[in-house]
Amino acid sequence: MTALYRRHALGLVRLAVVMLGDRGAAEDVVQEAFLGLHLRWGSLADPSRVMAYLRTSVLNGCRTTLHRQRRRDNAAVRAMAADAPIPLDGADAWAPLGEEHREVLNAIKRLPDRQREAVVLRFYLDMSEEEIARAMQISRGTVKSATFRGMAALGRMLGEEGSQ
Repeated sequence: MTALYRRHALGLVRLAVVMLGDRGAAEDVVQEAFLGLHLRWGSLADPSRVMAYLRTSVLNGCRTTLHRQRRRDNAAVRAMAADAPIPLDGADAWAPLGEEHREVLNAIKRLPDRQREAVVLRFYLDMSEEEIARAMQISRGTVKSATFRGMAALGRMLGEEGSQ
């Protein structure tokens, strides 16, 4: 379990940071996913699917965290947060990001949840449509649609920012 954590935790934290925009919350989600895996280790139907289990757990944890945040926030706070940059403080692995990369991450943060998840899994984790469908618990067609719409929205957002 320790070797698995060392090998994959950083990548899962990166996924959660892009989804949540909060390094601390991302680390919490990943720790909870590994704890859940540890508690269920003996009952896993297919141990070769451990990474699929972890990715799904992280995505579900991100969804739960976002749902809780939305319930606490009022409309004005959410509108201000949409324009706030993703906090990357203390994230050594993210330190070399250039301004253009930060703009892309901030645009991703503004995508609807399903589109954000599909785009992040496809282009940040390089997952196949089939893997994304299993992780998100949706059909491959829905993955294709969400990815296409997410990329189109990103193009519009980044095109707008680039023309200002």
